[in-house]
Amino acid sequence: MDILYRSGRATALEVRASLPDPPSYSAVRAMLRILEQKGHIRHEEDGPRYVYAPTVARATAKRSALKHLLNTFFDGSASQVMAALFEISARDLDHEELARLRRLIDEARKEKA
Repeated sequence: MDILYRSGRATALEVRASLPDPPSYSAVRAMLRILEQKGHIRHEEDGPRYVYAPTVARATAKRSALKHLLNTFFDGSASQVMAALFEISARDLDHEELARLRRLIDEARKEKA
C-alpha cells in the first residue's frame, strides 16, 4: 500500500521492483488481488497489464490500521499504545514533538472535563 500511496498507481511489476528483498511476482499479484477484494485498491487495464491504485485516502487507511492494531494488541487502550511508543522511541522525540503531544493531552483533558 505504501508503494501505491507514494506513486499513486503502479503495476505488479513496479510494486515488486520497489520492495526490498521482494517476494515472487505471483506473491505480489496475490497480495494485490487480496487488497482489491478487501476494497483497499482497484485496478485498471492498460493493455495486458493491470495498473493498481488506492481507493482509500492514506489518512483513512492509517486510522483504520491503527484502530485494528489498538484493538488486536492493546485491548483498545490508547494509553498502552502510547506507552509502548514511548518505550521504543522517546529519545527520538524533539522538543517540538513533545510540545505537540502535551497540547494533545491537554486538549483531551479539557474535553473530558
